Amino acid sequence: MSSVSDILGLGVYLTTALKCPKLQYAVSSASIAACAQLLGKELALFPNTRVYLLMGDVAIKSLNAVATQAGEPRVIPSGATYKLRRQQFFFRGARVLPSYLQVGPSFFIEKGKHRVIAEDIRTALDFVGAALPEEAIRRRTQY
Repeated sequence: MSSVSDILGLGVYLTTALKCPKLQYAVSSASIAACAQLLGKELALFPNTRVYLLMGDVAIKSLNAVATQAGEPRVIPSGATYKLRRQQFFFRGARVLPSYLQVGPSFFIEKGKHRVIAEDIRTALDFVGAALPEEAIRRRTQY
């Protein structure tokens, strides 16, 4: 992909999970809960969503907050992402894939995360039947 337009052309919508300003390095559970209503309203704009790819713990906690505030059960149980990412989870009929955040110190230190994140993106695209352009497939296989 060379631009956000390429991603949108596949039918993929990108958004941040935290809809409030980040005031400290770490995001508190209270901040996530307080901001979840805004995320819930945004997600409601896309009733035909087929898959959510949650990139990082804040995204996982935010979707869980959206669900619990609506009186629904948690979508993703507590646990390490590497243990959760191959399990099947659903939210309002859409598949939910927990994955890793693609920034930060661990992303640059743990090179294996690059491959894992690429696999998770591929799983999400496969789930919706999106075909990647040949150039993206060629770059993906270079990992």
